Amino acid sequence: MMSPHDKDIVLQELDHDLDEETLFIVSQTFKALSDPTRIRILHFLCSDEHSVNDIAQHLNLSQSTVSHQLRFLKNLRLVKFRREGTTLYYSKDDDHIMNLLKQAIDHAAHN
Repeated sequence: MMSPHDKDIVLQELDHDLDEETLFIVSQTFKALSDPTRIRILHFLCSDEHSVNDIAQHLNLSQSTVSHQLRFLKNLRLVKFRREGTTLYYSKDDDHIMNLLKQAIDHAAHN
């Protein structure tokens, strides 16, 4: 078990390595994961790519809502897209975040 002093040292080491840009990106990532709609979209994209229409239908959301949330997630590089004709297909872009999401879901489901 860590002593309070050891915990302080670990926290100091973690804080020392964080520059302002990193802090901003991490806080924005957690902001992205704090929204139920974005969580549902990311969870749906964990296993396969889907069009905006597929996501909207599967999650019972408007296309406008899905597009807005995907734009937010894309700006954080949590999702990516490819174009096929006029259709955009979205998929996960960061396995680290998907693992974090899975761990959070597992934690919530833990009895």
